[in-house]
This record gives sequence, C-alpha cells and structure tokens, in this order.
Amino acid sequence: MKVRVPLREVASARTGDKGDISCVSVWPYDPRHYDEIKASLTPEAIGRAYPRLFGGKIERYEIPDLNGLNFVIHDALEGGVNSSLNLDFHGKSFSFLVLALPVEITRF
Repeated sequence: MKVRVPLREVASARTGDKGDISCVSVWPYDPRHYDEIKASLTPEAIGRAYPRLFGGKIERYEIPDLNGLNFVIHDALEGGVNSSLNLDFHGKSFSFLVLALPVEITRF
C-alpha cells in the first residue's frame, strides 16, 4: 500500500556548502524506498516547495550503489558565507527543509 509521508520518516539528510552552493544528500533508512524517494524527490519538487530560497539551478546526482541522492543547489546562500550579511546562513538547515517534503512510499 502506498502512503504519503514526510521524507524525514523514511530518510536522513546531510548538508554542506561551498561558496554560493549548498549540497543536500538524502539517504533512505531502508534501501527498498530508494526508487520511490527518487521518483518523488526531484529538483523540480524542491524548487517548487521553496522558490524564494532556491532561485538557482538544482541538480540531482543519483548514487544507486549506496541508495543515495545528492542535490546541488546553486545561488542558494546569498553569495556565500563570506558575502552574506546573515549570521549563520550556511545552508545547514536546508536538510531539514528537504526532509519536510512529502514522498510516496510503500509501507513494508
């Protein structure tokens, strides 16, 4: 049976940044959910969910041997840590935003 759940229920995520680029990698808890997460979690879905934050190109790199996805989000950090006037705007919280997105998965 397919159900719609927040990504955080079936996966973890890590975030890194370099300059004005943020990377969010997503790792399913159960490898059986990889293809379903991949189908739901597209660059377009992330861009639609957060258009004011992610105005640049979003690329997705698939890591099927490890059941992971890596999203490279361009122009996401207001010029980067050294250029931004924001305190602590490193994109570290972006993993929590991605984990809040809904995905359709099969309950096993």
